[in-house]
Amino acid sequence: MNATQLYDLLSTGFVDTLWIILGSSLIAYGFGFPLGVLVTLTGKDGLYPKPVLSLGLNRAINIFRSIPFYILVVALMPLSRFVVGTSLGIKATIFSLSVGAIPFVARLVESALLEVDSDMIESVITMGASKLQIVTKVLFREALPQLIQGLSITMIMLVGYSAMAGLMGGGGLGDIAIRYGYYRYNYTIMYYALIILIILVEVIQTSIGLIVKHIDKRNK
Repeated sequence: MNATQLYDLLSTGFVDTLWIILGSSLIAYGFGFPLGVLVTLTGKDGLYPKPVLSLGLNRAINIFRSIPFYILVVALMPLSRFVVGTSLGIKATIFSLSVGAIPFVARLVESALLEVDSDMIESVITMGASKLQIVTKVLFREALPQLIQGLSITMIMLVGYSAMAGLMGGGGLGDIAIRYGYYRYNYTIMYYALIILIILVEVIQTSIGLIVKHIDKRNK
């Protein structure tokens, strides 16, 4: 494989990995964010305490979080074929990563919201604020730095999971590292893919870290 072919292969894998990370992050937050908010609000000390609902949601989240990713991907293959029409490639990987990340995102959102100072919430309640105002103007606003930091954690986790999905033909740099590198004993390709993944993680962590630093009132 010459330099041009190697560049084309790795650049295609990089673009595919970006699509996988962005797509699965968007879907995971689309479902995981409201789930995390619901778990927080229906908890024992939440604004809308619903013990039975809260217990059921927490049990479901814990069950899905306890399943190893590799096993989850295999278990989701039949469902992936039904939803996206295939159990291999980028679409299947995005589907599997999204399902696996939803409970993770829910816990990150719950943790961020629970860190909001309870005294601040009590003071807003005494001033006559509605529950909706408390959620949108206090909880979300105060937890915003932690919520954005959670996005960084999620995306970095998905980078690792996307590489693991390469073991099953999931597409992206992980697939290239396994199929063109490891299986063909071409470790140069494998190491190049690894370096690109490391750089991608550093870019995600640094850029989101700067955003968090800019909006976090504790740094001002």
